[in-house]
Amino acid sequence: MDSEPNLFSNLPQRLAGLGDLAANLWWSWHPEARMLFKMIDRQAWKESVHNPIKMIRDLPCKILESAAGDREYLRHYDVVLSQFNKYMEKKGCWFLNETSGPDIPSIAYFSAEYGLHHSIPFYAGGLGFLAGDHLKECSDLMVPLIAVGFMYPEGYVRQLIREDGWQESMDQTLDRDAASISRVLNENGQQVVVRVPLIEPSIHVAVWKIAVGLVDLYLLDTDIEINDPWNRGISAHLYTGDIEQRLRQEIVLGIGGSKVLGTLGIKHAAVHLNEGYAAFALMERIRERVQEGLSYEEALNQVRRTSIFTTHTPVPAGHDVFPFQLIEKYFYSYWPSLGLSRDTFLQLGVHPETPDTGFNMTALALRLSKHINGVSKQHAKITRGMWHCLWPDVSENKVPIDHVTNGIHVPTWIEPKMELLFNKYFGAGWLDDHDNPLVWEFIEEIPDEELWKTHYWLKIKLIDAIRERTRRRWFKDRISPSAAVSGGILMDHSILTIGFARRFASYKRADLIFYDMERLKKLLNDRWRPIQIIFAGKAHPDDDPGKRILQKIVSACKNPEVGGRIAFVENYEEQIAQYMVHGVDVWLNNPMLNMEASGTSGMKAALNGVPHLSIIDGWWKEGYNGKNGWAFGEKKEDDDQDRTDAEAMYQIIEEKIIPLYYRCSDDSIPHAWVKIMKESIKSNAPRFSARRMVKEYIRKFYTDALKETF
Repeated sequence: MDSEPNLFSNLPQRLAGLGDLAANLWWSWHPEARMLFKMIDRQAWKESVHNPIKMIRDLPCKILESAAGDREYLRHYDVVLSQFNKYMEKKGCWFLNETSGPDIPSIAYFSAEYGLHHSIPFYAGGLGFLAGDHLKECSDLMVPLIAVGFMYPEGYVRQLIREDGWQESMDQTLDRDAASISRVLNENGQQVVVRVPLIEPSIHVAVWKIAVGLVDLYLLDTDIEINDPWNRGISAHLYTGDIEQRLRQEIVLGIGGSKVLGTLGIKHAAVHLNEGYAAFALMERIRERVQEGLSYEEALNQVRRTSIFTTHTPVPAGHDVFPFQLIEKYFYSYWPSLGLSRDTFLQLGVHPETPDTGFNMTALALRLSKHINGVSKQHAKITRGMWHCLWPDVSENKVPIDHVTNGIHVPTWIEPKMELLFNKYFGAGWLDDHDNPLVWEFIEEIPDEELWKTHYWLKIKLIDAIRERTRRRWFKDRISPSAAVSGGILMDHSILTIGFARRFASYKRADLIFYDMERLKKLLNDRWRPIQIIFAGKAHPDDDPGKRILQKIVSACKNPEVGGRIAFVENYEEQIAQYMVHGVDVWLNNPMLNMEASGTSGMKAALNGVPHLSIIDGWWKEGYNGKNGWAFGEKKEDDDQDRTDAEAMYQIIEEKIIPLYYRCSDDSIPHAWVKIMKESIKSNAPRFSARRMVKEYIRKFYTDALKETF
C-alpha cells in the first residue's frame, strides 16, 4: 500500500524537496523548516494560515523560480532538507535493543482526536493536543508507534459569537487536498476502502494518512459514496451529540480502525487507547485471535497483557454509556464470533454499582487492559476510588491504576524567540536533552533584562494579534463597536494581563473571577496598577450551561464599567493558543477541586515563563513548589466553595501578583517577577515535558507490553 504522492506541478526541480517537507508535519515543530516557506513569500505564508501545501499550490511559478535561483535561500533550503532527511532515516528501537525496522514490534495508538497544527482542524481541545504531542514525541524518541483516528471533514466547530454573546457553532469544512494529508492507495492506485467487519447495515471507511515525523497517523473517513447518507455522516463531526451516531463512531474507530491496520498489513503487538472511545479495538483484537483458533479466555489474556488504557476524566458524565438495546442492535452478529452469549458480552461493559445504566466504555476498557493509568498522580488516586468496584477484593490504594502525568511537546510549544534565548545561554544540543533538569539550571545565566524583554515582545505580539483579529471583523463583518471592545480592541500591552483559555464546561468555572464584580472592577480600573483579562475557548455545541457562562463573560466585556479591560477572543484554536501561552503574564486555572484530571495549557505557559495561578489540582499539585506561581483551593464541605475559592484568588492577585508585577527597579525591570518566571521555567519545563511522559510510558507499560510478543 502506498500513500498518494504530493505533486506540485509548479515546483522547480531544484526545490522538489519542499514537496516532501510540506507533506510531513515535521515542519510544524521545526522553526527552521517553517522559515523555509515563510522566506519564499511572507504574505502568502500568512494568507495560507501557515499551511505549506496550500501556499505552494497557490504560488505563481515565477515566485518559486526566483527562490530556486536565490543562493542565500538555497543555503537555508539545503541545510533544512539535510536535517529532515537525516531525521527520517533514523531506525531502530533503543528501549528494546532492536535495530531492524520490520522486526520491531509496534504499538497501535487510538484516539478520537489529534491536535497537530491549526492547518488540520480536527481537534476539540486538551485531549487532542495531548495525543498530537504524544505522536510527535514518539517520533523524536523513535518509539515504534502507529496511530489511528478520524478524518473529520467538517472539523470540530468554528465559533461565532452573536451580538447578544451567544455562541453559534458553524461547520468548518476541511479541504483535504490542501493540507498535509494524503490518500492511502492500493496496488491499483485507488484509495483504500475497508468494510467494518460484522456490523450491519454495512459501514465502509476510506483511509487517509498524515506523516508526523516517523509516526504514521491513519485517518478513517466515512464520507464516501458507497455508504448511505447516515453512514456518510459518521465521521462528519467530532463528538456528535446523537447517542446512536456516537456509538457508530466508536465502532468505526475501534473495530474499523483495527481492520484498516490489518488490511494495510500493519502488524502491531500492543494497543494504547487514549480514553475509552476506541475500546472496541480491544474486542476486535480478541475476535481476531479467536478466529485464529484461540479460546476466548486465551485471547482475552493475550490482549489484556498487551493493552494500555489511559483514562482522562474524573467526571462521571465524561464516560460514554450506551443503552443496551443499541449495543444489541449493532453487535447481535458480533458476540457469536467471540464465542460469547449475549449476556456475557453485555456484562463486559456493565458498571457493577449501576448495572442498569447501560454499556460503559470505560468499564470495558478497564476490564480488557492490564496497563491502566490516570494522567496525574491526583487523578489516578481519584480514578482508583471511582473504579474500586471492579477490584472489590483489594483495598482502594491497591487498585491496579497507575499514573503517568501528562506532558507537552517542548519543540512545538516553546516560542521561537524564547528558544533562541535558551540557545544562547544553554549551549548547543540542549533541546536534545530537555527532560534533564540540570539543563534548565542555565536559566539563571540569562540576564533578567533579556528574559523580560523577550517576554514583553511576546506580549506585544499577542495584543497586536488580538487587535488585528478584531479589526478584520470590524472591516469584513461590520461588527458593532461593543463587539469590537469585547474582542479586545482596547487591550493594552503595558498592563498586567491574566489569561484564561480552555473548553467552556461548567466545572471549569470560567466566570469565577466575576464572583465579586465590584471588587474585580477596582482591580481592572486601578489608576496606577490595573489588570486586564483575556478569555478564549469554546463550549461544546450541545452544552447550553457552558454557552451561558461564555455569554456572561462576553456581556461583561461590553460593560463600560470594566473599561475595555476584559476581552473574549473568538474562535479559539491552536494559533491563538500559541499566542496566549506565550504572551500573557499569568495563566489562570480554577476548575472545581478534584475535577481537573491533569491540564496541559498551564504547562505550555510555564515553559515560556508565564507563571501559573491555579487550583491545587491535576498537574499543578505536583508542579507547585511555592516559588514558581500561586496555588489556592482548599476543600470546605460546609461552605460555599465558589466564594471560598474566589476570595483566595482575589487575595493572591491583590496582595502578591499585582505588587510583584509592578515593582520595578531603576532599570524598569521587575526583577522579583522575573525570578518567578525563571523558577516557573526551571521547575516545570523538564518535569512536564512529553519526553518525560513518553519515557515513563516506555518504562511502566510499553516495554512490558511489547516483550509479551517475544
